[in-house]
Amino acid sequence: MSEFTPIETQEQFDRAIGERLTREKEKYKDYMSPEEVKEKYSGYLSPEEVEEKYRGYMSPEDVEKKYAGYISAEDAAEKDSKIKQYESHSVKTRIAKEIGLSSDAADFLQGETEEELKKSAEALKKILKPSAPPLRTSERAGDDDKDEALRETLRKLKGE
Repeated sequence: MSEFTPIETQEQFDRAIGERLTREKEKYKDYMSPEEVKEKYSGYLSPEEVEEKYRGYMSPEDVEKKYAGYISAEDAAEKDSKIKQYESHSVKTRIAKEIGLSSDAADFLQGETEEELKKSAEALKKILKPSAPPLRTSERAGDDDKDEALRETLRKLKGE
């Protein structure tokens, strides 16, 4: 072992611990000094000020516990989609009545906007345009057969 030599000057002391100081400075180079921390966070509230200012407010955990029995996001989304379907059907029915179609015809209307739905209703109305009723029925129904048979017999008797 080497013999102990006492350090007598500041320069000797700095040389002896210089390497250690350099290693420690490297280790903590990314950290801020207490003065830097104080300067950087001078505009923020202290924990005591935060507690005093926000006393009475609930923490996220407390909010979650309080509203645990309420509707979930999935349920809300499902209900929103049902509401949208009802609104869409209501608009389709209104447009069908405005155009002169039956409320059942509203199910066949297509489109997202009112303009598209109106165009669809107009096209459907053209397709379903009623034709003129026939002047005389060529089809014979149950009771009409008896009447027609009687008429035919009378014609033959008259000689027509």
